[in-house]
Amino acid sequence: MIERYSVRDVSALWDEYNRLKVMLDVELAVCQAWCEMGRIPEEALEDITEHAHFTVERVQEIERRTQHDVVAFVSAVAENIGANGRYLHLGMTSSDILDTASSIMLRDSLDIIIKALDELDNAVVNLAKKYKHLPSIGRTHGIHAEPISLGLKFLNWHSELLRDKGRLESARKNVSAGKISGAVGTYAMSSPKLEARVCELLGLEPAKVSNQILQRDRHAEVLNALAIMGGTLERMALEIRSLQRTEVREAFEPFGVGQKGSSAMPHKRNPVKCERICGMSRLLRGYALTGMENIALWHERDISHSSTERVIWPDAFNIAAFMTRSMTKILQGLVVDESRVKHNINQTNGLVYSQRVLTFLLDELKLSREDAYAIVQENAMKTASSGVAFLDLLLTDERMKEVDPEQLKKLFENDYYLRYVDEIFARFFEE
Repeated sequence: MIERYSVRDVSALWDEYNRLKVMLDVELAVCQAWCEMGRIPEEALEDITEHAHFTVERVQEIERRTQHDVVAFVSAVAENIGANGRYLHLGMTSSDILDTASSIMLRDSLDIIIKALDELDNAVVNLAKKYKHLPSIGRTHGIHAEPISLGLKFLNWHSELLRDKGRLESARKNVSAGKISGAVGTYAMSSPKLEARVCELLGLEPAKVSNQILQRDRHAEVLNALAIMGGTLERMALEIRSLQRTEVREAFEPFGVGQKGSSAMPHKRNPVKCERICGMSRLLRGYALTGMENIALWHERDISHSSTERVIWPDAFNIAAFMTRSMTKILQGLVVDESRVKHNINQTNGLVYSQRVLTFLLDELKLSREDAYAIVQENAMKTASSGVAFLDLLLTDERMKEVDPEQLKKLFENDYYLRYVDEIFARFFEE
């Protein structure tokens, strides 16, 4: 396999020099394969390998004249090689080099994102374990529902990130394909054997069939995997934004020394980092849509996809990397107000235990569901309007006189709701 230098930063991976460098790797792999098959003399290959280089400025200079990026690239490299430059790009069409090089860059970009996702997941797991048994209020429709473990909230994120990683790994596998099959995929000027060897040298799988290009469902899968991951990050960021609201105040994104929340209101501590992530996820969804629209092209290929890919591929990966690393920092510095978390459970004066009271009446008093529901709901509405504790109202309700007060009080304990937390965690972690 051809050795490539490692690029750890997405922006550096997609810069113009590296893009052309990867294209050169493909050209050199083709030359090596041709040499092994006897088409290019060994001394010519040595000459090509030694002198094949370029400058971005020279490629751009030639492109301004030729109005063709690959022609400009090949010409810029060939002029540095000399006579043996004629073997460069032998039997290839432009998309052979462009698509095979793009597969390498997309694969390497996914490696960067997957590594960043692992780091984010570590931060999520740490929070899940730290707050595994901390009771907090669960909310549905934005309304207090029943107690939940705060750690379970983070564990849910962990589970989703695992699925995100699986989608990214699947996309990586499917996009790691090369093609050296010529103008319409018939190998008219090359051969399947050549293609297989080139892909082996580059660490790719040869496409089983192609036309002038690699089919864009592969690339759409990559962008959709990134967009879904972006949706996960948005979900996490939106939750933190909600928990940071003045009325809630359970968790806060980091707020640095010297940071300002508002130019007019010095008291403001706004969740701007999380809001930024929510906004960027919209861009990823837009790029995914463009990627899907690139699947359908005329006949063996047109060029309508090309201009969009020059924008959406580097942008999508830069955005995804920034979002992932930003969320990691947010979670590593997340401030949880445990006293506020505990306070909020009691904010409704016990209404969140209503289902357990309802079930108790069904099981212990053998009431019909309608009668039991009426007792619970009527007292719940009184609590909501008067502020009198739900338990106190139930204890004074004539319909509840047969109930042991101590039994009723036990229905208002949080431990009951968290009794399976360890079992849920055990599905993910070995103790």
